Amino acid sequence: MSAQTPYRIALYPGTFDPMTLGHLDILKRASRLCDKLVVGVAINRGKNPLFSLDERVEMVEHVVAPFRSRIEVEVKPFEGLLIHFVESCGASMIVRGLRAVSDFEYEFQMAGMNDRLNPDIETVFLMADPQFQTIASRLVKEIARLGGNVDPFVTPEVAKRLKDRFT
Repeated sequence: MSAQTPYRIALYPGTFDPMTLGHLDILKRASRLCDKLVVGVAINRGKNPLFSLDERVEMVEHVVAPFRSRIEVEVKPFEGLLIHFVESCGASMIVRGLRAVSDFEYEFQMAGMNDRLNPDIETVFLMADPQFQTIASRLVKEIARLGGNVDPFVTPEVAKRLKDRFT
């Protein structure tokens, strides 16, 4: 890498409870924007996750493994203020996926607040591919809880874990 080429680190944060094909789509596209991608798995106690932090990190590690042949990827749990975590990772951008206008309103406010906290960190919004726009982790968990087929929404590894959890 030449001295003029910056080393770009991006952070893709989320609870990933569980990681869906929508998350995977955003992860794939984000990996083209940077030299290193950190996937931050949030310890969001307020969301009362179905899977433990260790389980969520394991699932994300499984999903990101194929990316490691072409880009540096790190999976790290975090708790607390996102901007502090971004800074600790040395990232210059936060990647966020958007599914609908309601996502944008919330994410727009968060991006504005993060910019006030550290104007050197950019928030990059990636629109979900239309085939993934309706997928939400909470809906996937509900389908699994009620005995439905989650295969169209998650990887086979995640589908197995959901089935095991609810049977």
